[in-house]
Amino acid sequence: MRREYDVAQDGGGTRLDRFLARACPQMSRSALAREVAAGRCQVDGIPVPRPDARLRAGQRVVLDLPETQGDLQPEDGPVEILHEDGRLLVCVKPPGLTVHPCPSCPSGTLIQRLLAHCPRLGDMPGQRPGIVHRLDKDTSGLLLVALDQECALRLVRAFAKRQIRKEYLALVDGRPPEEGSCDAPVGRHPTAKVRMAVVPVSHGGRSADTKWRRLWTSPDGGASLLRISIATGRTHQIRVHMSHLGHPILGDPLYAPGSVRDRARRLALHAWRLEFDHPFTGERLAFRSPMPDDILEAALEACETPTPIVIVGGPGSGKSTLLALLAERGLPAFSADECVTGLYGPGGEAATWLRDRLGEGLMGPDGSVDRRALFAAMNGDPLLRRDVETVVHGLVRDAVERFFREAFTGGASMAVAEIPLYLESGWRLAPEPVVVCVRCPGDVAERRLAESRGWDAERTATIAGWQWPAQRKEAACDILVDNDGDAGRLALEADRLLDRIRGMAESRRDALRAEIGALCRD
Repeated sequence: MRREYDVAQDGGGTRLDRFLARACPQMSRSALAREVAAGRCQVDGIPVPRPDARLRAGQRVVLDLPETQGDLQPEDGPVEILHEDGRLLVCVKPPGLTVHPCPSCPSGTLIQRLLAHCPRLGDMPGQRPGIVHRLDKDTSGLLLVALDQECALRLVRAFAKRQIRKEYLALVDGRPPEEGSCDAPVGRHPTAKVRMAVVPVSHGGRSADTKWRRLWTSPDGGASLLRISIATGRTHQIRVHMSHLGHPILGDPLYAPGSVRDRARRLALHAWRLEFDHPFTGERLAFRSPMPDDILEAALEACETPTPIVIVGGPGSGKSTLLALLAERGLPAFSADECVTGLYGPGGEAATWLRDRLGEGLMGPDGSVDRRALFAAMNGDPLLRRDVETVVHGLVRDAVERFFREAFTGGASMAVAEIPLYLESGWRLAPEPVVVCVRCPGDVAERRLAESRGWDAERTATIAGWQWPAQRKEAACDILVDNDGDAGRLALEADRLLDRIRGMAESRRDALRAEIGALCRD
């Protein structure tokens, strides 16, 4: 198959292999260099076997390719085509599909599917007819394909002059600056053949220009969505630059550490915008490809945090019973009352502190705190009460934070703690918990406390007076659970509570999905 090209005025001084790579973009530069070295290229009628030979303006270059070079076989497979007009087409490449055949992937490529859709692609030489730019196998998005040789030449020139606008969406690790750029040269990695790297020009690096704007960052700053434009198209350019800047792309198997790679099911990079002037009509064409669901899901998962639940309520409201019901349903559970019992027990930190401060007056025979004596002392001495609450609340808070941390590190998506004075103490746990208030009729609470703890009405009223009034407490909570003393009804309330909390999480996920989708419509 013979191809003839004239060297334009601005092509003088260009290496032969580089000239051919621009003139015949369907073949790689290395493949063209092999054909030249094999004696299949003439310049002004004279065979030139040196790929590095320099050309002069006005010369004619003839390339004779064996017919087998273009022997591509069409293959069935879906292709999403957004535009086709006889000279070019724009399609959406799915992730995991190689653009054109190569030694490691001789079949099952996008170009072979396109060949089945558009047989005239087979009229062009090489193993990548019509391909004027490419996307990595794991990158999805818009791809521009020429349908004839003249269109290919014009599009290659437009790319070289940076007249074709390409933009990507990338989900990266961390929180880059709101806007930025990177112009570090990119070349082959010095030791890993399948990788590229930031390499000095003196060692083979080629100029590369990447710009980004941050669209969104997850609440914890662990992942960000970037809108990226590139003025050059070096192999793996965006991936190399983002890794070089300390913000590798989620799901990247080559340039991200394992902890970042595993946060997405594939490389979270998508070519989402493509704009150019039609090479023959001059019409401005613009295309968009929405963010794929798998990248959106990776963004949503980056925002997912475990849900801590805090149960509050007045004395005798049924907080401990609700806690036990949630524990039966598989939630890790923590009781502040049980924690305090341990702190006041023999050798407990609160017991030791009280002994050191007040001596043996409030201590029982076994070395634990006499809770009735302590109650009477605190009731009669507000300063003592304040000091005891400060010390005990601090110890309980440390235990609560440790409990939630261990529960969520262990993989729990929800965990629950009963903390009667959570609101009164002014604590602010992170992540922010769902605060549930258990309320019940006063007579039911008084009867329960009298039966279970032996409290009289005066003690119940005193303890309740140390807490916020019921109306204020209920207004500060996210969810109210009614408990009239019927165990069966409270069990149903526990199930409804979990359903409601899961529904709140799903609503937040839907709102976030809409928010990210709106950012990617422009």
